[in-house]
Amino acid sequence: MIKSAFLNRSKEIIKLAIPAVGEMILYMLIWVFDTLMVGKYGGQISVSAVGFSSEIMYTFINILIAMGLSISITSIVARCLGAREHKKAEDMADLGVKIGGVIAILVFLIFFIFSKNILSLAGAKGDVLILGYKYMRICSIGLFFNMVTNLLNGVFRGCKNTKTPLYGAAILNIVNLSLDYTLIFGKFGFPELGVEGAAIATTIGNICAFLFILSQLKKLPFKISLKGKVNFNYLKELVDLAIPSGLQEGAFSIVRLLSVMMVMKLGSLAFSANQISVTIESISFMPGWGFAISAVSLVGHSIGEKDLKSAREYANTSLLLACIVMGFFSLVFLFFSENLVRLFIKSDEVEVIALGAACLMIGSIQQIPTAIDMVLSGSLKGMGDTKTPFRIVLFCNWCIRLPLMYYFIYLKRMPVTYFWWITSLQWTVEAAIFIKIYRDKFYKNPLKS
Repeated sequence: MIKSAFLNRSKEIIKLAIPAVGEMILYMLIWVFDTLMVGKYGGQISVSAVGFSSEIMYTFINILIAMGLSISITSIVARCLGAREHKKAEDMADLGVKIGGVIAILVFLIFFIFSKNILSLAGAKGDVLILGYKYMRICSIGLFFNMVTNLLNGVFRGCKNTKTPLYGAAILNIVNLSLDYTLIFGKFGFPELGVEGAAIATTIGNICAFLFILSQLKKLPFKISLKGKVNFNYLKELVDLAIPSGLQEGAFSIVRLLSVMMVMKLGSLAFSANQISVTIESISFMPGWGFAISAVSLVGHSIGEKDLKSAREYANTSLLLACIVMGFFSLVFLFFSENLVRLFIKSDEVEVIALGAACLMIGSIQQIPTAIDMVLSGSLKGMGDTKTPFRIVLFCNWCIRLPLMYYFIYLKRMPVTYFWWITSLQWTVEAAIFIKIYRDKFYKNPLKS
């Protein structure tokens, strides 16, 4: 009986997680393909320009939309539908898309107008600044469509529909990959545009994905009209969830960005090796993210139904599956690091390959702790608690990771491998705290019915 219940839960989780994992992998592959192709085209400088620009742009997208407003919309819509409050789910989704749309316009304008200033302020110089400016300015147009798509995807996930966002991501990748090859290298009669070609490909891909998601809104159990009046009680509820969730991502992403800026001080060799390793490792985060999305949705629905036991079982099963999958990636990074790095750079850049492989091998340590962090954070958000994950991430990133990065990377100029030892420590401590809090919230202090 227990085995049968576990298998049923696993099937339901996997049914939601696999499309979410696929979606996130496909979104990450945009960055991967851009980095891979410009690396083959222009070497270290092009990799540094695209990687640095992408880090900055996606840091703000994640803080404001992907991990902030979008994940909050998923949580609220899931709990409303679990409690059979369809009208509230519709109003909250409508409100979230409105707020996100305004944010998306502001972010687009900032990156389009101030690209060079932003990159210069972040420490980019010379050819990296010139190429990065061209890449960021073009990509900023696509960012608007990317952010609105992310918001709508959050609504679909809250309705237990992770397939539609997956199909949108697939369209984005097909367009992006086709145009990357065509525009970067100048194939089929098109001009050879290099880094600018990668940016154009990404932008057109984002527009196509947005148009597809827009065409699928009829599949939702309610209508998003954007015409209704703003309900300030709902606005407060949404903001109360979105701000801590966004701040959690900010606590992580801003420290990550500062860390990347410190690594840039070590030179283009260290930065290029680190960027390639980060790009490869980011693929392994996608399964964790997929199971975290499942946890947000299924735990949210269970909490809406006042069924804590089911919420706990969904969280536990999601955690186990995430650890198994990301544990597999840990072994891949440990034994095949050099082969993976070689895919992203010219074969004669042996120093970059050796250093990147060393970084990736160290990164294998943090895969299972990262899975624990993602799924338990998602479980807490599913029950409507975004403040606790924010506090944990704030402490671990600003009190552990950042001081150590500043001392070893910025002041002592230690090898870039120290970056990976430090992040492994941070993820492990964070995982231990999440386990303690999760047990307290879901076992020792159960929700009142």
